[in-house]
Amino acid sequence: MVGEEKPRLVGWTAMTLGLLLLALGGLWTLQGLDLVGGSVMSGVQIWSIIGPVVALGGLVLLVLGTRRRNKAKQAELARLAHQEQQPPQA
Repeated sequence: MVGEEKPRLVGWTAMTLGLLLLALGGLWTLQGLDLVGGSVMSGVQIWSIIGPVVALGGLVLLVLGTRRRNKAKQAELARLAHQEQQPPQA
């Protein structure tokens, strides 16, 4: 239809990056604590410090992306409701 906009994918980049950082941070923490072996990072204490910091950053990105996505959804619903209230223009 003419004038129809495609839905925007708001917040997904931050959420995807956040999930990736959360997983990497968890893995690095476990490797630093020597709970996951088979890597040169296993048993190296610095990774047990870096891992939680990276995971926390990922968690922050997940929360911010989710909030941004929810805010965009609410704005879109409000816009659609406002359009339905408007009489059709001839």
